Amino acid sequence: MGARFGKDIPERDGHGGREVGHVPVLLKEAIDFLDIKRNGTYIDATVGLGGHSYEIAKRLGAAGHLIGFDKDPAALEIARTKLSSAGVSPTTTEWPEVTLAHGSFAELVNDQRPASLYGILADLGMSSLQLQDAARGFSFQAEGALDMRMNPQAELTAEQVVNHFDERELADVIYEFGEERRSRRIARAIVRSRPILTTAQLAAVISAAARPMKHERIHPATRTFQALRIFVNRELDDLRKLLEAAPQVLKPGGRLVVISFHSLEDRIVKDAMREGAKLGQYRLLTKKPVTPSEEEIDRNPRARSAKLRAAERF
Repeated sequence: MGARFGKDIPERDGHGGREVGHVPVLLKEAIDFLDIKRNGTYIDATVGLGGHSYEIAKRLGAAGHLIGFDKDPAALEIARTKLSSAGVSPTTTEWPEVTLAHGSFAELVNDQRPASLYGILADLGMSSLQLQDAARGFSFQAEGALDMRMNPQAELTAEQVVNHFDERELADVIYEFGEERRSRRIARAIVRSRPILTTAQLAAVISAAARPMKHERIHPATRTFQALRIFVNRELDDLRKLLEAAPQVLKPGGRLVVISFHSLEDRIVKDAMREGAKLGQYRLLTKKPVTPSEEEIDRNPRARSAKLRAAERF
């Protein structure tokens, strides 16, 4: 069951206070495309630290309902505070009902009644909370255990993949989920260097095996770390399930807005929306993906690779 907040929670001004350094990407664009209807029911499929959710909630009114999902219980705790704390006068009554649920949106979105939602937002990026905590193992910028689980209760860790998959399986994961052309060379180096127990150790092995290609601007380990994270968290499977469910649970006129951060996700979103348009389910609102302005990128370099696509249910 999700944590449920009553409707007597006051609205706060601004952007809801400090957010542990997290800046929601394409915030204005996402809210504009959702075209939020007062008193409607909306899903934030990846509530994260609550940045997008807060902006949705403050537009809904007392009869509205915001439902937020996240695999990461630490992020949900922060979002819970952001979406429930009394920032102004206790007489304010315009805050909507908020339900937060721990788990993947792939499973939980199917609990909604057919044609019951006014909008779904999915920001597929990682939160700064996850990236900045070295113990979570998402980043090679700091020494940490090879974990990479968004949900700490999940069974599979990156350490298990790195140390127990055979060379071919490992190469396939790196190629399929990281689009890394040097996957076989990297897999071979990883197998020869086992056991590998930390992010820094893995990054060093990859860097030695896959020297930067000409004109390559990213760290040699970037694609392999991306592949491990996506595989461990079943991110693409979950995204496909969400996109399959969306046409059933959205009301006519309901909006689907998805922000992706790499080509694998964007391709899946683009294909699903275009297929939905061919089937008469959607009107496409974005012929090409919406990308951040130079001003936003200067303010938040993490936004550079973001792409937003949106569609409206017929």
